[in-house]
Amino acid sequence: MKQEKIDEVILSALYEDIQGGDITTNAVAVCYKSAKADFLVKQKGVIAGLDICSRVFELTDKNLSYQVKIGDGSYVETGLIVATVEGNGASILTAERTALNFLQRMSGIATLANLYTQKVKHTKAKILDTRKTVPCLRYFDKLAVRLGGAENHRFGLYDMFLIKDNHIEIAGSITEAVRLCRDYQNKIKSSFRMEVEVKNLIETEEALRCGVEIIMIDNFSVELMKKAVNLVNGRCKIEASGGITLDNLSEVAETGVDYISAGALTHSVKGLDISLLIRS
Repeated sequence: MKQEKIDEVILSALYEDIQGGDITTNAVAVCYKSAKADFLVKQKGVIAGLDICSRVFELTDKNLSYQVKIGDGSYVETGLIVATVEGNGASILTAERTALNFLQRMSGIATLANLYTQKVKHTKAKILDTRKTVPCLRYFDKLAVRLGGAENHRFGLYDMFLIKDNHIEIAGSITEAVRLCRDYQNKIKSSFRMEVEVKNLIETEEALRCGVEIIMIDNFSVELMKKAVNLVNGRCKIEASGGITLDNLSEVAETGVDYISAGALTHSVKGLDISLLIRS
């Protein structure tokens, strides 16, 4: 994502919070002109979004001095100061919540992504995210996923063919949907990967005959996943999706699938507990 687009999102977030002005800060900040603030981690996890946090302060006041104490994607313990910001106290107060909103959400996603990844590290399975992100925050959500050690699925509708059940319904069959996508791919002279979602072993066999790169086995039981893996036998990649939780994650990975996608990484994540403490 280009920097100007990232800045647009950050500026929009700042405007959402400030609009006509931070009236409380404008009233009390006359008491002091400069301050130093620490970002204090109050819950162990994976920190993510420190660079985005820096940009929030820079766009608020270019004269603020922001210093990172630890790299994005690092595991942190409770009580660690991960960054400091110094300069005009009013500017720090005004940018505080927007900076924390990005940092807490991204760190929560990275922490969960890391937890998922650790659960499957004894297998070949890779954890993928989905498009179930907050509107306009997809770049930030998916960056956090990577910082947590998991991988990104397609970023949007434009960078990969993913033929799902509704596409198949409209086309009439998996075979026809794949044919139409291949015709379109030739028309636009692209080389995007092609994935097909299947609901049973019969559809898995049809997708295999079509020669797609990835088959998404959706809401399969663990036993059915094993049968699908044996049926595919390495002829393409297999992605398990639907009903994936931390409780069954290891069992799913042990079936031999290549990828496991989890919407929970981004659609219902809990932010990591981080505070900004000012020392005037």
